Amino acid sequence: MSHPDIAAGRRDAAGYAELNTDSKPPLNSGQAVIEASRCYYCFDAPCVEACPTGIDIPGFIGKISSGNIRGAALDILEPNIFGGMCARVCPTEVLCEQVCVRTAQEEKPVTIGLLQRHATDQFFATNEQPFTRAADTGKKIAVVGAGPAGLSAAHRLSRFGHSVTVFEALSKPGGLNEYGIAAYKVPNMFAQKEASFILGLGGIEVQYGKALGSEITLGDLRNDFDAVFLGMGQFGVRALEDEGAELGGVVPAVKFIAELRQAGDLSKLPVGRKIVVIGGGNTAIDVAVQSHRLGAEDVTIVYRRGPEQMSATGHEQEFAKSDGVRIRHWAKPSRVIGEDGHVTGVEFERTRANSNGGIEGTGDTYELPADTVFIAIGQMFEGTPLDGDSLDGDTLEIQSGRIQVGEAGATSLQGVYAGGDCVAGEDLTVQAVEDGKQAAIAIDQYLKG
Repeated sequence: MSHPDIAAGRRDAAGYAELNTDSKPPLNSGQAVIEASRCYYCFDAPCVEACPTGIDIPGFIGKISSGNIRGAALDILEPNIFGGMCARVCPTEVLCEQVCVRTAQEEKPVTIGLLQRHATDQFFATNEQPFTRAADTGKKIAVVGAGPAGLSAAHRLSRFGHSVTVFEALSKPGGLNEYGIAAYKVPNMFAQKEASFILGLGGIEVQYGKALGSEITLGDLRNDFDAVFLGMGQFGVRALEDEGAELGGVVPAVKFIAELRQAGDLSKLPVGRKIVVIGGGNTAIDVAVQSHRLGAEDVTIVYRRGPEQMSATGHEQEFAKSDGVRIRHWAKPSRVIGEDGHVTGVEFERTRANSNGGIEGTGDTYELPADTVFIAIGQMFEGTPLDGDSLDGDTLEIQSGRIQVGEAGATSLQGVYAGGDCVAGEDLTVQAVEDGKQAAIAIDQYLKG
């Protein structure tokens, strides 16, 4: 982004070091025991029902209380091999913690996410590999995508004794955990450490730089392997279609986050002074906070509906505002304004809810100055690599931009399963992990006839 107001080095050394500071400081051992003692250890715990992976939450918290950290970590990692990452990025405030029985008494819920992180972090520090593979079955499974869904499936399949080959388009494993989540949520290369732990089980080969539709095809995978799991995520980005969207300085938010996460020296990463973010999800929050922390002076998120309709949780919204980000609601972009080929601002039209449950423009407009506009209006599954693939007359059913699946991720193609963000459902890391796990169990049963 070549522009006089887009420059690197806006912070001092201490400021850049701060970018790798946890947004949620971990609990120490004493704090963890005290917090664990607040749990009622409910027999029919609603928090377990709220967890997509079904972690025995009262069980692992009870083990923390008694000092059995290893046991607590295994209670987490057995159902959710990405338990460390989910402890950091799961919206626990709207899942397990929201239904904690203490909230019914108008008390603060047990901080389940922080306790889960405490147990897994302490266990990972021992470098123990607690899982083992069953006897080799002679079966080979292809997994497309080394993100949470793909690696969750690969790990479970390897435990069953199958040989797994993971095909990953990028140069590192982790998917959005590595490329798409703000650095302040997962500092200190945690995504790579967790991926190494998962791959450390053995029986899993990862081939990088292998994208579906170019280096590999689904037809070839079906011929060469006994089963296939598709976990490609949704790296396609919804484009802004308004006038001026092609101007310099209009950037997909996920592209900037990926550059930031892979930057060796953040002091060399350019950032603008006036930032406008269009969108209302976690990616919008992440890119706004990251921009401000990199030295942007004015950062504003604009969303077309109200705060309750934002897919970013109330906790995420408040976090952004406490970090210096402004959030404006009920406005949609009408055109991007530019000069000499670069963005200088965005014109927004105020919106309101209509009787059909949608929104409508009011005709009232305003402008926000900007040297950078980040687009965070959603990602989509990129199905083009599957177009025209040789599938022996079979069809992989895709509707509304997502792979259609039945029970346990079974697609319309025999022996082909899918999960994670490339299928319809909740776009959550924890759900992708569960999708991969359930598909692996189904694939194992399929291979056994």
